[in-house]
Amino acid sequence: MIDPIGTEPERSQPTRRKFISSAASAAFGFTLVPRHVLGGLGYIAPSEQLQVAGIGAGGMGGGDIATVSKLGANFVALCDVDDERAAGTFNAHPKARRYKDFREMLDKEANNIDAVTVGTPDHVHAVASMAAIRAGKHVYCQKPLTHTLFECRQLTKAAIAAKVMTSMGNQGHATEGARLTNEWIQAGVIGEVREVHVWSDRAGKLWKQGISRPAESPPVPKTLDWNLWLGPIQERPYNPAYAPIGWRGWWDFGTGALGDMGCHIIDHPVWALKLGAPTSVESSVTHDGTLNDKNESNTETIPKAAIITYQFPARDGGKLPPVTMTWYDGGLMPPTPSEMSGEQRLPDNGVLYVGSKGKMYHSSHGGMPQLLPGELLEQAKSIAPTMERSPGHYEEWYQACKSGKLPAASFDYSGPMTETVLLGVLSLRAPGRRLLWDSKELKVTNLSDVNQYVHTEYRKGWSL
Repeated sequence: MIDPIGTEPERSQPTRRKFISSAASAAFGFTLVPRHVLGGLGYIAPSEQLQVAGIGAGGMGGGDIATVSKLGANFVALCDVDDERAAGTFNAHPKARRYKDFREMLDKEANNIDAVTVGTPDHVHAVASMAAIRAGKHVYCQKPLTHTLFECRQLTKAAIAAKVMTSMGNQGHATEGARLTNEWIQAGVIGEVREVHVWSDRAGKLWKQGISRPAESPPVPKTLDWNLWLGPIQERPYNPAYAPIGWRGWWDFGTGALGDMGCHIIDHPVWALKLGAPTSVESSVTHDGTLNDKNESNTETIPKAAIITYQFPARDGGKLPPVTMTWYDGGLMPPTPSEMSGEQRLPDNGVLYVGSKGKMYHSSHGGMPQLLPGELLEQAKSIAPTMERSPGHYEEWYQACKSGKLPAASFDYSGPMTETVLLGVLSLRAPGRRLLWDSKELKVTNLSDVNQYVHTEYRKGWSL
């Protein structure tokens, strides 16, 4: 049995540097004047900087490192298995010590860092983030939080127990549009919501899906450590179809369009409607362009397109009704609302809420909500704000590492939300069969063979 996530404990753990600074002040009986006051505008004293290590320094990981650096963090160590892909970040931080194996980095830098960013392919998220948490470090991890449902549950529990400050990379959780969506729905502007549609056009655009494993085995690039790139996943020969770009479409490494964009899109109905865990999920997929619900699953890559239907039970003692949420990808879209006219169209990635009094839609990443019919906007404008506004997604995590105030996108929230995303991915393993889901036990109750995909067997030498 896997224990359910418990009640969030009090978060008050100070960072290493904050603790040292506070202890010194108390011991010597004086007040420390912030060094930025003495050093001039824009100066950040070394004692006030967050000391950070980056795991994954190319691509999105490099972007995270650059953004957190601009907030004042000092990156003392950087880890990447591909010197060429990480070259830009390495050059931008010439004083940072370089590593290829994050396990070695965390061991050697344990006393030098406060926090870690994780921007690797999906299959390494959990082992890297868990290693950092077990070392007592704050963690920022890209989405989806993990590659498997089991990893997600375990990582969330570990973060809560360690009382470290965490955040997942769903940037739209910090936006004004996300807050208005919550406030308008919860104020009843579109009435009772029992139906939600979520979709993305991302499938197959940056990677291939619905294909078989390549037969050829070209030489590994000299700049890449292929063994470390594989991490916990079972060994297979290198091929450029996997790295550095195409990994997201392969079952062993990625989670497809749903894992890529679901955390930016499904996030908002889960949050606004307080959905909790679904009770069932079912998918129809295509490998050849024809949507079907046959029990067919490609063992190597995620299907080219899918429609996935989730069922959520009533919540809040029956005050909130059951909800059906349907996901579309690979060029599939929900029907255009009849209230739309002229040039109006749904965004390429987004959410449509169907209420008893009207409809609302918005784009991904917390886009500004639009109401149908438009007359509902006057009512919406009268809704008083009920939610605290965010200083910014990355700012929330950076400030949390210093203050101990939990970010809105912490693993406490983003972990269970990612489980919903990954349950949809799990359903693609058994298209055409409704999976009955027991969230507490983390298992499918009616089709036991599908439970083999709730987690992946790691290679020797790798563990959570």
